[in-house]
Amino acid sequence: MLRMRGNLLERDREFGQLLAAVGEARAGHGSVAVVVGEAGIGKTSLVRAFTRAVSPGVRVLTGACDDLMAPRTLGPLRDAARGTKGPLERALAGDCAGQEVFAALSEDLSGAQPAVLVVEDVHWADDATIDALTHLVGRIGELGAVLVLTFRDDEVRADHPLQRLLGALVRAATVRIPLRPLSPAAVTSLAAGTGRDPQALYAVTRGNPFYVTEVLADAPGAVPDTVADAVLARGRLLGEDCLAALEQLSVVPTHVGLELADALLGDGLDALAEAEARGMVEVRPQGLAFRHELARRVIEHALPTLRRRALNRTVVHALRAQQRPDLDRLVHHAVQADDADAVVEYAPRAAREATRAGSHRQALTHFEAVLRHRDRFTPAERARLMDDYAWELFIAHRFADAVNAGREAVRLYGPLHDPVPLGEALVRLSRHLYMTGATDAAEEAAERAVHVLEPTGHAPARSFALAHRGALFTLTGHSERAVPILYRARDLAGPAGRSDLVAMCLNYLGVAQADLCEPAHAQHRLRESLEMSLRKGHHESAARSFINLAELLYRFGDLAALDRYVDEGLTFTRERGFWAHAYHLDVHRCLSLVRRGETTAAEEGLRALVEDRHDLGMLHVYSVPPYARLLARRGEARAEALLAEAWRRALRQRSLPGLAYAGIAYAEWAWLSRRPDVATTVQDTLLPYLSQPGRAPFRAELLCYTARSGLPTEAFDGCPEPYAASLRGDWRAAAEGWAGAGMPYEQALELARSGEPDLTLRALRLLEDLGAHAAASLVRERLRSLGLRRAPRGPARGTRAHPAGLTARQSDVLDLVAEGLTNAQIAGRLVLSVRTVDHHVAAILGKLGASSRREAAKTAQTLGVLRLGAPLPGR
Repeated sequence: MLRMRGNLLERDREFGQLLAAVGEARAGHGSVAVVVGEAGIGKTSLVRAFTRAVSPGVRVLTGACDDLMAPRTLGPLRDAARGTKGPLERALAGDCAGQEVFAALSEDLSGAQPAVLVVEDVHWADDATIDALTHLVGRIGELGAVLVLTFRDDEVRADHPLQRLLGALVRAATVRIPLRPLSPAAVTSLAAGTGRDPQALYAVTRGNPFYVTEVLADAPGAVPDTVADAVLARGRLLGEDCLAALEQLSVVPTHVGLELADALLGDGLDALAEAEARGMVEVRPQGLAFRHELARRVIEHALPTLRRRALNRTVVHALRAQQRPDLDRLVHHAVQADDADAVVEYAPRAAREATRAGSHRQALTHFEAVLRHRDRFTPAERARLMDDYAWELFIAHRFADAVNAGREAVRLYGPLHDPVPLGEALVRLSRHLYMTGATDAAEEAAERAVHVLEPTGHAPARSFALAHRGALFTLTGHSERAVPILYRARDLAGPAGRSDLVAMCLNYLGVAQADLCEPAHAQHRLRESLEMSLRKGHHESAARSFINLAELLYRFGDLAALDRYVDEGLTFTRERGFWAHAYHLDVHRCLSLVRRGETTAAEEGLRALVEDRHDLGMLHVYSVPPYARLLARRGEARAEALLAEAWRRALRQRSLPGLAYAGIAYAEWAWLSRRPDVATTVQDTLLPYLSQPGRAPFRAELLCYTARSGLPTEAFDGCPEPYAASLRGDWRAAAEGWAGAGMPYEQALELARSGEPDLTLRALRLLEDLGAHAAASLVRERLRSLGLRRAPRGPARGTRAHPAGLTARQSDVLDLVAEGLTNAQIAGRLVLSVRTVDHHVAAILGKLGASSRREAAKTAQTLGVLRLGAPLPGR
């Protein structure tokens, strides 16, 4: 029997899931509901029926994203907040600083009264909206609110910007609600009494509700072959004035505000009554809209090109007449109208507003639109445009393009005899160059910036150039040269009111002091920089502090603190769109996993980073070496080429961490591959970079691997333990030290040196558990040399297979998920970080095709892969 709620067929279960989420919110347990499906499947109809059904005691805020060239900055949140007079509306009335919007959104949804925030079509969301929603997801559980998101899942590929929001859903109670096409029985029910052949109707529409209703609303006859045919057939039934008004509205995506509709149509607005009566358009709180965006697109795309341009030009004129026009909409229609004057006038402003709000993809789109008309600007205006454009390219990981745009800005500034903007552009160009790995050119641009700005007496610009120059010296290992420059930059920045530069100087002073063997003081400096940046709202400076703290904590082996700062830093950088910084932190998350022996999770994470479609630039020497190192441990031949290329890039770039990560990984490969010649080359090249006392951990690790290749090495003054014990030949003390630090791979390598069959067998088992087949092969040779004729063979691939493709660790996590444990409880049980468990749970849901933890447990039970009650590590 068909179930129908209101005018919704076959949606009772989905409707109930949304209402249940509100019930949980009343009890103080906030959650996220994600409604997904193809265009026309009924997402909007379901959500509207739900919002009508919630009790009057629930606040409902609704907004939708736009199918604009560059979506409106925070558009759906503006729609949701309009007229509420609440914290969010007040925050959005200003300059839309990210942190203020984040806080206001949370405040608006908190309180004794449950709240529902609906954001439709998030596949079209701008960056600032994605950032705000990502921040909200991490706090929704404590707000007593429900966030409802809708999107077309068939349009969200692996590299879609929405993926960062979807990735954050593991931090919240989330229900995924996929909408399926209507059944043949439902289509038959809808077609009853219409004269349509239900079988033919279903065969063509495949049960898509929008398609079905469009066909049924048309005059009886043959079923149209496509949705477009059905929509256009309905349009032909309208009167001439109504169709003309409908065509005018069709060039405006999502909805048309009543003020704009009146300006566009005047008396013609009344003609739309016929389209409203036929169900083609609706009057909503935000204004007029087509019943479905699909219908609007069909009518718009059917317009002849010249008419479509003319209609867009009418919209441009109407928007320009408004007191405070929506710049994103105005630029969209100006581009569609080929109105160069309007693009030149408004696109730069729209781009810079988007930049301030953190909508960097949208800013980039606006800059690219206006730069087609760059000849309309003066040289000074063009220089500023190129400089700003270069920064957005940098944010987008398009580092080579950023260099080209930055060079053009510097070229244009040159003849203008205005040293301050020229010097500042040179600093930014230097940074772009460094991110491509062109360190020599970056240093040249930085030196030129200091030279250009020094005579100006302009303290903010001079401190900017000096801070960057000092940072470059620090990054390339010249800490003793960096320190006085950074102090000078700090002393200039403070009186000039540039607290962001003061924080930056403290940041790199911390890194430099760590090199000079003042690790405790260095970490204090970095934390001071981070706290100042967060307090003052200097987000990019804070992101750099997170990065440099992560590097130092990894270097000195403080994995517990590393995990804390990486978790906090990843949340911070992802919410604010600092993707290069987030990438860097994610690498260090994986490096921590490698050290802890969580090799499967580490390899999955590193593979995703290495395969990132962005221009990796200098980030290559951070992500590729640890990834290739894991491949080398597994005995994969492709590790050699990856490590050789990473080493080549690191030598060109001269970043100290990059050199250390690439060189030590290459030295380990040389040992595993019996290539002492490569080990010798790496040692001779890298050791001079590692002479500073604070670089002793890198130096010690390198020497341990070259010693395994047979090179003469010894412990040195200041050599940290357990490396020093290994270099002294005290394998037992070294193994105990690594075991105490929770680093099983290093422990196994020391046990393998024992010369004792039992301990060597233990080393072999550890290595096999880690998937380190190359080292295990060497240990088997050692066992045979100790007289053990039948050394155990590695586990066959078949015995390692899992019906659902889960790793052993993921199986452990799944068992505890099925027991009902939270991620924090699982982390405690298995002695993992919560972030690692988050990663495992996300992978498990993906591999099982589950939308929730409960569904994953049920699927696992059906597959017979649960091991409830089996002894797990840490139990």
